[in-house]
Amino acid sequence: MKTLVVAMVVHESEEGGFWASFPDLPGCFTQGESLEELREHAREAETGHLAVLQERGEPLPEPVLTVEPIAADVHA
Repeated sequence: MKTLVVAMVVHESEEGGFWASFPDLPGCFTQGESLEELREHAREAETGHLAVLQERGEPLPEPVLTVEPIAADVHA
């Protein structure tokens, strides 16, 4: 079994709650009322999306987004 690390971008919803997109998985989105619920739904969405790709015989995506932390000086 291969482990694939996929970036999730979290957005606050105007209606309340949160939604997430996955830059490495075009067309894959999910939502949740809380961050905890969003994370649960995200695992399901990601796993389901990848399963469909495999069922269709399509290759697993190569990461297109690299996240690297940087430090910034902030004067408060």
